[in-house]
Amino acid sequence: MNPSGFRLRNIPLLSRVGADRADTLRTDVDAAVAGWSEALLLRVDRRNQVLISEGRAVLGQAGTLGDAPPEDAVFLGRLRDGRHAWAIRAELQPPDDPGAPTEVLDLRRAGQVFDDVSAQLVATATALLNWHDSARFSPLDGSPTVPAKSGWSRVNPVTGREEFPRIDPAVICLVHDGHDRAVLARQTLWPDRLFSILAGFVEAGESFETCVVREISEEIGLTVTDVEYLGSQPWPFPRSLMIGFHALGDPEQEFAFNDGEIAEAAWFTRTEIREALEQGDWGSTSQSRLLLPGSISIAREIIESWAALD
Repeated sequence: MNPSGFRLRNIPLLSRVGADRADTLRTDVDAAVAGWSEALLLRVDRRNQVLISEGRAVLGQAGTLGDAPPEDAVFLGRLRDGRHAWAIRAELQPPDDPGAPTEVLDLRRAGQVFDDVSAQLVATATALLNWHDSARFSPLDGSPTVPAKSGWSRVNPVTGREEFPRIDPAVICLVHDGHDRAVLARQTLWPDRLFSILAGFVEAGESFETCVVREISEEIGLTVTDVEYLGSQPWPFPRSLMIGFHALGDPEQEFAFNDGEIAEAAWFTRTEIREALEQGDWGSTSQSRLLLPGSISIAREIIESWAALD
């Protein structure tokens, strides 16, 4: 295998694009009001759950809330038919079509069944609403802040200082030997047999590539080289962005669990990983030695892409 030829086979599920984010409309109050009567509304409850029907998030009529967007509504974008899409934190309501089959699910459990539009809308709404829930007061002086720019910022009405949604970048990396072996690890809090690739948050003043080298050294004691970017995915639980990489490691180097986050790690062959992928994911009842992440995670896409190489 040529490591430089390693690429993701598919777009990570939460990175799909199905609607125009239409950022220019966030500050156009007249356009927001004009489009509100025909706009669609996504309700997200306190557990970050939404109502879905046949793979699509259930969108209600925004106009039922009044003649203009309420202050706590967040603008998600413009759909292909031109209608605006908004979201609010609220109890879920039955769909307009009472005969439609529905389920109450969240991104972690339903991301793989969403269509592209729903995946984008629910991921964006979850990230924004989670941020608003924790950003109601100024980080500088504790003053109350109010939503602005259609939910894409918050402003201190006294000082005028504006705060924007916080995103915490984290790297996630598959370490392999350049041939047919890769490292999988189990965190201390995970049940036996649940393994994944290594991840960690980026520190201040640190590049993504430097973070990969540091995190892998801290977590399992390996020195990696040839760090290469693969792709990224929003992970709004509550506000992360996962940046995927792969890197070369030496199977002869001993593991050292330096920071206490990893309980065990091992080199697995491509055949072993392929067999584990065939058994499903962490939710499987299989007795396989390995249980791997579900398809909603970029970790799964990285592992599947590497396992598919000849």
